[in-house]
Amino acid sequence: MIRSMTAYARQDARGEWGTLTWELRSVNHRYLEPVFRIPEALRDIEPALRDRLRHYVQRGKLECQLKFQPEAQGSGSFSVNVELAAELNHAVNQINRLLDNPAHINAFDFINWPGVMVSEETDLEPVKEEAVNLFNQALSQLVDTREREGGRIHPMLDDRLNSIAGIVEKVREKMPHILERQNEALKSRFEELQLDVDPTRLEQELVMVSQKADVAEELDRLEAHVHEVKDVLTKKEPVGRRLDFLMQELNREANTLSSKSLVTETTQFAVELKVLIEQMREQVQNIE
Repeated sequence: MIRSMTAYARQDARGEWGTLTWELRSVNHRYLEPVFRIPEALRDIEPALRDRLRHYVQRGKLECQLKFQPEAQGSGSFSVNVELAAELNHAVNQINRLLDNPAHINAFDFINWPGVMVSEETDLEPVKEEAVNLFNQALSQLVDTREREGGRIHPMLDDRLNSIAGIVEKVREKMPHILERQNEALKSRFEELQLDVDPTRLEQELVMVSQKADVAEELDRLEAHVHEVKDVLTKKEPVGRRLDFLMQELNREANTLSSKSLVTETTQFAVELKVLIEQMREQVQNIE
């Protein structure tokens, strides 16, 4: 099944330690380009997350953001560094005795001094473990979304491929009549100009015109590319790059068909082919 590269996933978890939220966003990109935004305290889980991501996603630009909201600390979670506070108070008193107009120092001034208030450190190991588990859930959700989006693209591509095959068949059926009309028009032109042309030379010119206008090879290649695209769409591995290459090949044959066009009818067929191929190309650019 083909996968789209555009998707979004979100997973939340809550525990005694607080709340975790993962948000994953992916858009189309030529290669795999993950960007992780993780709180500094949980940064050491990133290598494991990147390794996990590479097992499930091969292409796309992904923004992976983790939000961590710690639970509000209860009473007794802070303690005072009494020794530091006493030393600080002693130093302040010494300085005040040297000043003519000493400023008043209150308790809040002491609290704000680095190291006076000591908070109990939270054990982050359970948080990290839950963050990894939650990422796996978000990643699974993202992959499912990409597959659903890919499932919507598949029928559209099939419809365009069938239309291309139909145009190829029409051109193949009409080509003998088109060449015949072209030959008749060339002969009529010679007659109008009253040119005395050697029949053998005229026949050679007609053959050359027919050869230049012959698009049998282009039609054969268009058919082959259509079958190849359909076959690629059934594969389980990422096929975006292969499909992108095939779109280029289809477009090349459509351009050649247009350049060899003898009448307005085949020109119109070539234009229709280009429109269909461009519609597919726009969708293929979003396939993993």
